[in-house]
Amino acid sequence: MSSPLREESELGEARRRVESLVAGTPGGDGEASFREPWELRAFSLAVAAYHAGQYEWSEFQLSLIASIRRWEADGADEAEAPWSYYEHWLTALETVLAGNGLLSEADLDERTRAVLATPRNANHHEAHREPVAIDPAVR
Repeated sequence: MSSPLREESELGEARRRVESLVAGTPGGDGEASFREPWELRAFSLAVAAYHAGQYEWSEFQLSLIASIRRWEADGADEAEAPWSYYEHWLTALETVLAGNGLLSEADLDERTRAVLATPRNANHHEAHREPVAIDPAVR
């Protein structure tokens, strides 16, 4: 059984690792927060998969850059496909996980259909309409 001090130390170390990974990302410097709950989930999944050793962070970064460049090369038409940093983040995560054999396109399609068929407020006592915000860690 671990002690509370050890757990606090491990949590602090994990927080420092995440902070170093996300420096410069939207919401990573206190300027902007996550605008939708799914953005926080996508962010968390990417960080958790990295910490679980599923991919190298540089691999994810290159995939994120490639997604943004494709959007720009396609004309970056805000009316047709508005800018969303976390949509690119999610695309990069899907690409990296699929490239490492952890996510198949069929699995992703099946899960997407299930999510889209689920009512927005399913399994919730009330809808959450406020944007999600993460405050910087208090030291």
